[in-house]
Amino acid sequence: MAELTSLDSKLGEVLGLAMAAQGATDKVVRLVEDEHVAATLRKMHDEAAKVEEMSTELISGDDYQGKKTAILDQARETKAEATEMMRTYLGDDADGLDGLEFLTMAEAAEFGHWSIVAKMNEQFGSRDIRELTDFVLPLEEQHFKVTLENSLVLAGQEDPNAPA
Repeated sequence: MAELTSLDSKLGEVLGLAMAAQGATDKVVRLVEDEHVAATLRKMHDEAAKVEEMSTELISGDDYQGKKTAILDQARETKAEATEMMRTYLGDDADGLDGLEFLTMAEAAEFGHWSIVAKMNEQFGSRDIRELTDFVLPLEEQHFKVTLENSLVLAGQEDPNAPA
């Protein structure tokens, strides 16, 4: 198996996070009752699928010949870790607010990971990675913002004196 560079490994991680984001949004859609929030989550799911597609296309190029399998292995490992975190956080008694709290953390992590890829690429100099990060970073920032806003809406509807 090909040895990955730090940047290759980070590409695997962000690809895995895009994969995991699709499962996370599917899970949280089932927890929320607000149709506007659910529609936003479905849109985020579709955008995560697009990011997965674009990332897979990137690592399928000539620059990653011999590394694609290893990067995909890293992606699957990251997806499994993120999915396990979601299962731990969102137990059987999770509600919509719990789901959005988890997604807020997950979206912050995705934005952070993509920011790291962009920073590492400044030195590496791949035009393809720069084009991908230029597309994904504003998208992830928006996902974080919208998820946090929706969390706050649901938190505002909670009775702070209700038993936990």
